[in-house]
Amino acid sequence: MGMRVDIATLFPQECQNYLDQSILGRAAARGYIETHCHQIRDYTLNKQKQTDDYPYGGGCGMVMYAQPIADCIREINRQVEESGRSKPHVIFMTAAGKRYSEEDAKRLAEYDSLLLVCGHYEGIDERVIEAFADEEISIGDYVLTGGELAALVVADSVLRLQPGVLAEEKGYQEESHWNGLLEYPQYTRPEVWEGRTVPGVLLSGHHANIQKWRQEQSLERTRVRRPDLYALYEEKEKGTK
Repeated sequence: MGMRVDIATLFPQECQNYLDQSILGRAAARGYIETHCHQIRDYTLNKQKQTDDYPYGGGCGMVMYAQPIADCIREINRQVEESGRSKPHVIFMTAAGKRYSEEDAKRLAEYDSLLLVCGHYEGIDERVIEAFADEEISIGDYVLTGGELAALVVADSVLRLQPGVLAEEKGYQEESHWNGLLEYPQYTRPEVWEGRTVPGVLLSGHHANIQKWRQEQSLERTRVRRPDLYALYEEKEKGTK
């Protein structure tokens, strides 16, 4: 039984459509992972299926009610536990959350079940976050119109680390951020494209030289493009010596 990810959202079909495509879709069909998207609006108690109202204290925008989100979470928890799993780890996607990283993806990939809750409009009534959130996550220092894109980013980055989803572990262990560095440049056929050639070392067949070149390129690319990551990497390397 592979990892399960549930998403509570106002746009479940759009989220499910993404999760059912390509690599993740094939992995789900083979039983390596499991994904479910739930409509928060189904849990409203008013005839209009309204999920938001004006904020106390005034201000722009609308705030999502606590009640439908809470009832949606309770029902998802029931479904997850009924399937033989433990209660899911609940994450609210908020602009005020911890900034997401590959280290978080690795950490979350250890859970059996995740529940990602998507806000919308101006935000979510803080009381339901206090009542149910195990943590809050933000995918970056900017604001989106809703939490769906952020939830899909987290779901994708976590699910791809599950056994069987990618062809081999090496598929993600040499990628950007896995070891704190950016990935080296990649090339494919033809050898010459519009006057630009593939670096000769990659055509040499000398695996040790190729590995050395890739490590050098990874270090230099990180140093130039992400000096913040490079500084952290250097500090980590010093600590291991």
